[in-house]
Amino acid sequence: MSRKPPTPTLAVALSYERPRAPKVVAVGRGWLGEKIIETAREHGVPLRNDPALAEALAGVELESEIPEALYQAVAAVIAYVLRTNARAAEATAGHQG
Repeated sequence: MSRKPPTPTLAVALSYERPRAPKVVAVGRGWLGEKIIETAREHGVPLRNDPALAEALAGVELESEIPEALYQAVAAVIAYVLRTNARAAEATAGHQG
């Protein structure tokens, strides 16, 4: 049996400011993908592992809004980020009281 070489890490960063559609602001594979993830973690940015969506978003030109075909999938990611941020805020508030 032959083994497939490991797939390089792919990371895509989005920026979202209402009322516009989210934009792709960074894309990287391999070392650059790992650096994007590391930077996101350092800044407390929630991460979501979705290889199929990352591949689709990697084809979007940098600083461009995502295509309508990806709205639903990206909306699920934004909802995940909002829930994660809300939980973190609740946990922080609970430790302060």
